[in-house]
Amino acid sequence: MPLVVSLSGLDHRVLDHCADFAAEMDRRRVPLSLLFAPRPGADEQLLDWIRHRRRGRDTVELHGFGRGETATGVLSRLGRPAATLRRAEFATIPAHEAGLRLLPALAMLDQLGLRTDTFVPPRWFASPGTLMALRRHGFAVCADALAVRELEAGRVHRARVHSLGSGERAEPWWCRALVLGVGRAARRGRMIRIAVDAAGLRRSGPRQAVLDAVDLALHHGARPTTYASYAGPVRIPRPREPQHRLRNTDPLSS
Repeated sequence: MPLVVSLSGLDHRVLDHCADFAAEMDRRRVPLSLLFAPRPGADEQLLDWIRHRRRGRDTVELHGFGRGETATGVLSRLGRPAATLRRAEFATIPAHEAGLRLLPALAMLDQLGLRTDTFVPPRWFASPGTLMALRRHGFAVCADALAVRELEAGRVHRARVHSLGSGERAEPWWCRALVLGVGRAARRGRMIRIAVDAAGLRRSGPRQAVLDAVDLALHHGARPTTYASYAGPVRIPRPREPQHRLRNTDPLSS
């Protein structure tokens, strides 16, 4: 029974909370899937922390392409979780457009030394065109709201994401629902996926609910892993050559 814990909303303004949460996961021997959306002018302290974590057991998953100010920064002023702002930009687009959005993100990951072949779409939704574009650009895994997909092998590991919703008034309900949902999945021996927003770690209630959910999964024998583990050996994704370039155009060869 796999257990995957992902951390999104990575930003230097919540870096202390991210580091504290990562230390809690280290004590439990649970690696983190770090959902990272590269953007111009990313904070060096944050990048150094991500690189440091990656040298351990944590992995980096591409989480869209950040443009300008991060969602965490905007919503920290609004008092809302970052996940509520990030658009589901890969949810409905065709393959060509998805490819155009992936290219700058891949180029920036190369510059930062954080290349990955694992993709988690913003808001957890990916269109069929996005899946096609991911395959074309050498990605091995896409983790969406309902499943973890091995793109090359065609295997699909169905399991929904457990996360906390928005709204301070409903916060106790969301915390309870998270723990109960994870406990139910663990008792049935199902794959467990817990998504954590870094902005939510600033509040004691959601932070404790996530820790309780992780502990409950481990109590039932869950095996900690990451999304990148479904890609097999670590590879560097490379764009595939267009089909017309692969054809033999020498008339003497026929």
